[in-house]
Amino acid sequence: MSTPHTHPAAGAAYSDARETTEGTVYTVSGGDWDEIAEAAVKSDDERIIVNMGPQHPSTHGVLRLILEIDGETVTEARCGIGYLHTGIEKNLEFRNWTQGTTFVTRMDYLTPFFNETAYCLGVEKLLGIEDQIPDRASVLRVLLMELNRISSHLVCIATGGMELGSTTIMIYGFRDRELVLDLFELITGLRMNHAFVRPGGLAQDLPPGAVDQIRSFVKTMKKNLPEYDKLATGNPIFKARMKDVGYLDLAGCMALGVTGPVLRSAGLPQDLRRSDPYCGYETYDFDVPTADTCDSYGRFLIRLEEMRQSLRIVEQCLDRLAPGPVMVADKKIAWPAQLALGPDGLGNSLEHIKKIMGTSMEALIHHFKLVTEGFRVPAGQAYTAVESPKGELGVHTVSDGGTRPYRVHFRDPSFTNLQAMAAMCEGGQVADVIVAVASIDPVMGGVDR
Repeated sequence: MSTPHTHPAAGAAYSDARETTEGTVYTVSGGDWDEIAEAAVKSDDERIIVNMGPQHPSTHGVLRLILEIDGETVTEARCGIGYLHTGIEKNLEFRNWTQGTTFVTRMDYLTPFFNETAYCLGVEKLLGIEDQIPDRASVLRVLLMELNRISSHLVCIATGGMELGSTTIMIYGFRDRELVLDLFELITGLRMNHAFVRPGGLAQDLPPGAVDQIRSFVKTMKKNLPEYDKLATGNPIFKARMKDVGYLDLAGCMALGVTGPVLRSAGLPQDLRRSDPYCGYETYDFDVPTADTCDSYGRFLIRLEEMRQSLRIVEQCLDRLAPGPVMVADKKIAWPAQLALGPDGLGNSLEHIKKIMGTSMEALIHHFKLVTEGFRVPAGQAYTAVESPKGELGVHTVSDGGTRPYRVHFRDPSFTNLQAMAAMCEGGQVADVIVAVASIDPVMGGVDR
């Protein structure tokens, strides 16, 4: 909106030798008017406030960046969040423990399996059944998370490349991500928002042919990954655009609580899969890539190498997949998972229900109560964390002894890492803000949960 100021007080405040006959003209888009007006009064003629966003394409979600710029130099940078708020954490308090997975999978929508696993590990810790989770379920959780790490990093590299003007990287990234989503659809029935990891195990086992398709995918990705090196890694234009941009050293990362590839780009090999293993990660052979560049280029290289390491872990998962159950044996907790594909294309458990009804009235009542009311979780609290593609994804789970959570709070890495935006951008160029934010790889579904 472009309007001349006609208010007497405003006119007096803004009048100067450069005043036009129509008064001072300001162009403002979004934001709190009082804040912007106050900032304009305090600033000199050369400094302006710019809203970058809130819109989806340029900022990895509905993120608003408020920049004070002096010419092309950013003098102050702030994040405006909350445009994607879903109230997921509050909603969890009104659903039983198993239904919670349907909510948490939608937070960071690019890493659904990490959200689900972190939440379920917390519930299992409160239940005291960590040692009862079947080996096959744990291996499949690792398999799905590592495939998910690949798909998340592909989106980061693809969208980051697009924002730099490299549409080829974007096309390659989404091409390869489709292969991962095809696997997810085969295994869970959905491309995203799966609610497949459940307290006690998984919703169901792998379908026929899944192992062969995953092996085929690994083979394809090993052939495709070098293409990113050819396109970007040694490309002088790409390197010039990424090197020394979004700089944040180790001291800055530690002060701000930054984790994930941003922290590892400062040289610290911090990875929860190594330092605080879960799901049996201590038994897998993989490396934790680091860089000493502290910049956007180093984070790109780390994500590329992490995808290679994820392929290593996926192969190890396939090799150790032994037959067995995928849900805990305790029928007081185990959610019915004997699903079959119905004529409508949806999974159902009619055969399972018939079996229960033909067995005993008590079994039918128990099934009904488990599905409608849920199981009780002993009172207490637990903190569990997993190494998501963005960093430490932690869950603080609190139970009052009922069938629903008393409180579930997520430490989402995108939320914490976004604090580094000002440190990365202030003093740099406006164009470099996009590169810096892309290297953080925030997803607003996780920030605004």
